[in-house]
Amino acid sequence: MISITAIFNSKTEHTEKLQSMLHHLVTETRKEAACVRYDLHQSENIFILWEEWQDQPGLDIHNNQSYLLNFIAQSEALVSTPIQVYKTTQIL
Repeated sequence: MISITAIFNSKTEHTEKLQSMLHHLVTETRKEAACVRYDLHQSENIFILWEEWQDQPGLDIHNNQSYLLNFIAQSEALVSTPIQVYKTTQIL
């Protein structure tokens, strides 16, 4: 199992737009066969995606989906800091 945590710090004036785009991303991603979990969390203008994937090939397919690539390209102007992505493995 592969875990990913992605953190988005939205510019205040773009919080609603980013949230809408993230909702679309979550909806599409949850349809993928290798997606175990793809949850969106929010604290004010910070959004956190918590992802779990069955395996690396499934994550590779996800990383090449047009809706993810479009989201990344469009969201860069909406965030106040670079998107942080952490690929982790559970240790306990």
